[in-house]
Amino acid sequence: MFTGLIEATAKITDIKQNSDGSVIKLECPFANEINIGDSIAVNGVCLTVAEITGNILSFDISKETLNVSTFSYIKQGQLINIERAMKINSRLDGHIVSGHIDGTGTIMNILKDGFSYRFEFSAAKEILKYIVKKGSVTINGISLTVAEVTSSEFWVEVIPHTLDVTNLKTAKIGDKVNIETDMLARYVEKFLSLNQNDSKISMKMLKENGYL
Repeated sequence: MFTGLIEATAKITDIKQNSDGSVIKLECPFANEINIGDSIAVNGVCLTVAEITGNILSFDISKETLNVSTFSYIKQGQLINIERAMKINSRLDGHIVSGHIDGTGTIMNILKDGFSYRFEFSAAKEILKYIVKKGSVTINGISLTVAEVTSSEFWVEVIPHTLDVTNLKTAKIGDKVNIETDMLARYVEKFLSLNQNDSKISMKMLKENGYL
């Protein structure tokens, strides 16, 4: 599990793709604190460290992960957000992030908004149905708060600090991003679908008690 608070940006040094998947290598500023087998959120995707050579970490990426993420589009030299798995005794300052993304979205607009920046994203309806105003969403591994959502897109406000310490500082309109919605929404939907006939829990009850 992760928090969505990015520890560093890492540069992609090598990409190898074949019919079985892909292998990426990236420079990690805290590679000396990492062990083979550790879980790292790489642009929001939970990956396992397969090899360590100096400050270079290597990850194997399956075909399934390539299909649902932006790893099919990454290029050598690109900056990637990285975060180590959270410790049980650490503070949770972001929100609970699994590293199992729901899919990708596209940056539709980037607007200066006071001292912050408004990032607008389009996404599939299957993703948007789990995104709610003032709820949490993870973009490329970054824990962000949804400012507004429509039937076709949503947007967030990014403060200068977040812009400085993540790869959003290099983002452009048209870029693809990894999206993970708040897992609470998915669990609520699943629970309701299994208990429609005999449960006293309803969408109305959840809203009245502050869950939605």
